[in-house]
Amino acid sequence: MRRLPLLTALFCIAPPLAAAAPPELLDQVRAWRRDFHQYPELGNRETRTAGIVAAHLKRLGLEVREGVAHTGVVGYLRGAAERPLIAVRADMDALPVREELDLPFASKVQAEFRGERVGVMHACGHDAHTAVLMGVAAALAGRRGSLPGSILLVFQPAEEGPPAGEQGGAPLMLEQGLFAPPRKPDMVLGLHVFSTLHVGSIGVRAGPFMAESDSFRILVRGVQTHGSRPWGGVDPVHAAARIVDGLQGIVSRRLDLTAAPAVVSVGAIKGGIRYNIIPAEVELIGTVRSFDTPTRDFIWSEIRRIAEHTAQAHHASTEISFEQHTRVTRNDPVLTERLRPALARATGVERVVEMPMSTVAEDFAYLADEVPGLYFFVGSTGKDIDPLAAPSNHSPRYLMDEGALAVGLNAMLAAVDAALEVRSE
Repeated sequence: MRRLPLLTALFCIAPPLAAAAPPELLDQVRAWRRDFHQYPELGNRETRTAGIVAAHLKRLGLEVREGVAHTGVVGYLRGAAERPLIAVRADMDALPVREELDLPFASKVQAEFRGERVGVMHACGHDAHTAVLMGVAAALAGRRGSLPGSILLVFQPAEEGPPAGEQGGAPLMLEQGLFAPPRKPDMVLGLHVFSTLHVGSIGVRAGPFMAESDSFRILVRGVQTHGSRPWGGVDPVHAAARIVDGLQGIVSRRLDLTAAPAVVSVGAIKGGIRYNIIPAEVELIGTVRSFDTPTRDFIWSEIRRIAEHTAQAHHASTEISFEQHTRVTRNDPVLTERLRPALARATGVERVVEMPMSTVAEDFAYLADEVPGLYFFVGSTGKDIDPLAAPSNHSPRYLMDEGALAVGLNAMLAAVDAALEVRSE
């Protein structure tokens, strides 16, 4: 991969402060966000969202490519020069979560996920990301003649992961030529609304920022029997419960957490159909979060060892598999320090917070492995609420204060303006 040599294409002058987005644009961003929130779509199924995005970019006169990685949309905005070329990315997909908020634009959408009928909700804030990037496109298109470079606007599907058996997200966009020459950008920027920060706060960190995300699947096989006669078979439910208990000891007892954070969580247990039948098998699925390959490999080996030996102790057997979903998201240190002052000066930003490493994950990591990247958090919890007690992203009660839209829009515009001052050698 090519890196700007230590980003020695440095800023020649202090980055100009981007003007605050006009009220009418903020109103439109809010309307887009509410529409996307009311009509969310799961990964690789964002057809309605993508259609609205593409139509907007075409109205702005951008060169638009549709159907990238199934439903992705890419817009090219040429400024007064072709370089530097700055990519800005937003994700469009929602989650299989049934919304519990009483909002006038709350989601009532249902869809099929893993063979079940589920509610669908923008519980992570991707509705805001998409609306903000549409606002960024409008603001920059309005002054394209004075932009000292060009912009690649990336609207990505399936950031939360594609459906089982499908490819998707950032890796597939790259495979289908997202950053292919001559449109390989000089850097990539992205943002995420985040519940643990108040509106007005921006969170950023140079270097490793967000964890690698992996999943595991453990199928525990027993022998089905009548619930009144457990000795007549092999109970996979009992074995699965012991495996879940054992997995919790990996992080708490076997890892040195002073070196780097790690997480092992079981997200679903499926097995059985009737109260008086001990089933033949139980499925466990979960996630692993880590920040380096040796830690990841150790956790995988421990999961396998615990599952196999625990099942064996209960006369059951196992089938175990692992899948990597994202890499570690790393912010380029030089780019981060160059753009941090611009974020701090953006309208509506009250403070820029140095974030600790976060065990959430992002497939923005794949983009930032190709070119220097900067990803930052935008506080989304109202100032009258304790952000540490607020429902988190992925909660059915996640509530984004819409003040985050203006902060995110102005912060991204400030970052883009600053980035456009980078001069290639």
